Amino acid sequence: MNDQETKSILTIALVAAFADGLKDERERAAVKRVAEALGPEAGFDMPGLYRDVLLSKPDLTQLAAVLQSQESRQLAYEMAVGVCDADGAQGPAETEFLAKLAGVLNLPATVAGNVNTSADSVANATFEAAAPVTGTVLGKASISAAEMDQMILNASITNAALELLPESIASMAIIPLQLRLVYRIGKAHGYEMDRSHAKDFLATLGVGLTSQYLEQFGRKLLGGLLGGIGRQAASSGLTFATTYALGRVAQRYYSAGRTLDTATLKQTFASLLDEARGLAPRYQGEIERKAGSIDTRSLASLIKQV
Repeated sequence: MNDQETKSILTIALVAAFADGLKDERERAAVKRVAEALGPEAGFDMPGLYRDVLLSKPDLTQLAAVLQSQESRQLAYEMAVGVCDADGAQGPAETEFLAKLAGVLNLPATVAGNVNTSADSVANATFEAAAPVTGTVLGKASISAAEMDQMILNASITNAALELLPESIASMAIIPLQLRLVYRIGKAHGYEMDRSHAKDFLATLGVGLTSQYLEQFGRKLLGGLLGGIGRQAASSGLTFATTYALGRVAQRYYSAGRTLDTATLKQTFASLLDEARGLAPRYQGEIERKAGSIDTRSLASLIKQV
């Protein structure tokens, strides 16, 4: 894949991010930060692309014309689906956008349908049959500290392993697994939880869903989809750290009766993120072994088991 195709795919991903208007200012700011962070690696003006998409909305037909192979066109569609699904179910505007994109990319209906079905199965696995044991006293965990530790560690290792895999569906599973982890921790402390609770918790910490997916897959794409092993290992370590810190701060939040304010949560998350970055290399062997055992055709089942 040449640089122009990479640029076209990333532009399509940014257009997908704004397909629903991206009204949440926190997420809009996070997407901007991702564009700025990816700029030096991209070799072209990513922040400029962000501004162009925001102000003028590039023509999808022209972007699609740059993509010469069926593989690159399907990759562009998969990335767009991942962006649209990152924060949950697609809205009407996103569904309309994806249908238009599939058309200009000349994707067979079966191919587009399979991508959508796979993405939906991963997203819907997040809150199915989660947390089989619910706490009876608010703030008091119904599982032991050791079990809670293992739950957080398992999710962190699994997400880091997913980051190492080249398939786009693997990237789509990272955010649902993070949401599920927060969901399970809240349930284990006796709280009623749903998708919106978990999403709002991540947003409070400044962890954007759309922006996180853009960054994860953008780095894969710029690394040649595992062409840059060292770069991908570093990205995997960051995914481990983010998931681990999310779990730890969620544990503190729900065990404290959800009384921690936003400033305290953000400060705690930042501190735990730094700590987790140093912890990730200790588990690199387990992460690589986990990556070798993951069947991307069964990611929904994997999410439910973690």
